[in-house]
Amino acid sequence: MLIKSADDKSRRLKLLEELQYSPVLEQKQKDWLYKELKNLRTGIQGEKDAAYYIDTYYRDSQNWAVLHDLRLKVDGEVVQIDHLLVGRVFVIALETKNFNGNVSINDYGEFSVTYSNGETYGISSPLEQSKRHERLLRKLLDQLGIQARLGGDMEIHHVVMFHPSAVIQRPDSKKFNTNNIIKADSLPTWHDQFVDKEIGILGALARVHKIRSSETVRAWAEKIARQHEPADLLRLPDFMAPKPLASPTNRAETPHASDSMVSTRATSQPGCATCGCLLEDRVVRYCRSHNRRFGGALYCRQHQKAF
Repeated sequence: MLIKSADDKSRRLKLLEELQYSPVLEQKQKDWLYKELKNLRTGIQGEKDAAYYIDTYYRDSQNWAVLHDLRLKVDGEVVQIDHLLVGRVFVIALETKNFNGNVSINDYGEFSVTYSNGETYGISSPLEQSKRHERLLRKLLDQLGIQARLGGDMEIHHVVMFHPSAVIQRPDSKKFNTNNIIKADSLPTWHDQFVDKEIGILGALARVHKIRSSETVRAWAEKIARQHEPADLLRLPDFMAPKPLASPTNRAETPHASDSMVSTRATSQPGCATCGCLLEDRVVRYCRSHNRRFGGALYCRQHQKAF
């Protein structure tokens, strides 16, 4: 049963897209804006892709309630959970990642990504990230009275989902277990294996006293959904505040009308997201017609070569 969909982030996307055409941005601001826009677009697409696979499998289930894109505040601390599955015995937190590269996991559970240009970067473990959320999530469940039938704690399991096109290089399972690190399209298979291998018949019998009704599962999920506190989509960091334009201090510095007209025309022209130089109309049209290549930003011919 689907209880909460992802928040609509179109207002923030529009704000950032319009802001990139501002003629008064400094390089630090342009760099932040480029990264923020890229991450936002990737995040929105990743949310949609993951939600498609999750909803396809769980939306019509009476045993599982689905909540997407949760932002919860617990005792003054904020936890963000990509997707939460509330079941009759278990709660499953799903962390989704959408990298344009190959993912490698070593024997110690350390993650890295290798991109098409051959460069490799270490990344923080999404599995450990999800596990860090458990402390606040468990505290919230306790506050909401979400417990097993006889008052015991709900079991919380963690799953990391990558895009179906991702290539995942895994270590020997005896050195580091990656069973809960999956591709989104293999979610049904993972679920069946989780139930069969992790629980099994004996496990099911041991947990029978914890099983709650479908009505209770829905009520629990709706309780959690009411705790969601959306982020301020129009909020920007303090350093993104526009700098005031210098005003002429005397008549000698005051531009002539003709100079003002030239200045107005110049500053209304978009600039390169990297170096800030003004772009010709044909360069702007080229960048916009290749929006996917440049991540929605505009670049001069020199800096287009970086993509």
